Amino acid sequence: MKRDKANLDIFWLKDDSLGDSSDLPDPAILAAEIVEDLQAALDQFARIAADLGSAERG
Repeated sequence: MKRDKANLDIFWLKDDSLGDSSDLPDPAILAAEIVEDLQAALDQFARIAADLGSAERG
């Protein structure tokens, strides 16, 4: 495909169910929720790594 024929405009993919950005929670709340989610994921990966480490030793 020629470069000049490729349309990389993905604006049309916008999810209409997201609604208006003014309806979003306060940025501090969003940040706290993101930190919670990331910490939970990190905790899960730490448990997996520990399990894998003990499996390699055994």
